[in-house]
Amino acid sequence: MAEEKSALQSAREWVVDHKLRAVGTLWLSGIVGSIAYNWSRPGMKTSVKIIHARLHAQALTLAALAGSALVEYYDHQQGSGSKVHQYAKQFISSDGSSQKE
Repeated sequence: MAEEKSALQSAREWVVDHKLRAVGTLWLSGIVGSIAYNWSRPGMKTSVKIIHARLHAQALTLAALAGSALVEYYDHQQGSGSKVHQYAKQFISSDGSSQKE
């Protein structure tokens, strides 16, 4: 069971570090999967198949963005904060120390 937590934790850390890559990958897999599914349905026009694939991928992308926002909120609540705040603290402290010299 400890291995499952570490694998889940490492996957979560990867998603936190690569949010846009994860959303883009999900969008691309949504497009490919939806086109593959719609192509197996013979009674539809090609344009309708493409439109349905885009809509399915758009819904997956919105869900991924919402999930990414939840992960960011969870990290902020846990005190780890986002990278933006970490970088801001680094630059504020370095500017303060350089002004004192």
